[in-house]
Amino acid sequence: MRIFLLTAVFLTFQIFCSGQTYIALAPSINNQAGSFAEKMNLNLEVGRQWDVFSLGIVVGKNSLANPGIPDTTTFVELRPNLNIFQQGKFTNTFTAGIGYIFNAQESLLTELTYGIEYAYTNQLHLNIYFGQYYFSGRYSDSNSTFFGLSFVYYFSPNNAKSLIQSGKN
Repeated sequence: MRIFLLTAVFLTFQIFCSGQTYIALAPSINNQAGSFAEKMNLNLEVGRQWDVFSLGIVVGKNSLANPGIPDTTTFVELRPNLNIFQQGKFTNTFTAGIGYIFNAQESLLTELTYGIEYAYTNQLHLNIYFGQYYFSGRYSDSNSTFFGLSFVYYFSPNNAKSLIQSGKN
């Protein structure tokens, strides 16, 4: 049993040490009815990337308008991401996330997002993304399509590969 636990601890340590830590700021705009501030979203993500896969924790607001009391715009989300295809400095990304919106009637948040990421440097990446949020509650549900731009900073140089690579490398 000790060998099993030591192996599990060693593998966990190895996985978390071999990845690269990143932070991302991601503003976006959605297509729901309302003012410009009500349509604006803002996310802050902190995570780790291991080759083609990354996993982040997100804190965000699904509206920048004054939410009133109680605040029903703040959410947290677990956001896994997969780099599908890479050509030069461009990468096609896919994200599927799940989260919780505090104090909202439709408190379950799920997300499907696709993006085109550009590696400006090994540590700074820009991503144009679009996708859909799905909101679900006990008695109602809704969805929202969004479009945004994210700025990702890797604390160590990122040399991640894609799941599918072109033959010109």
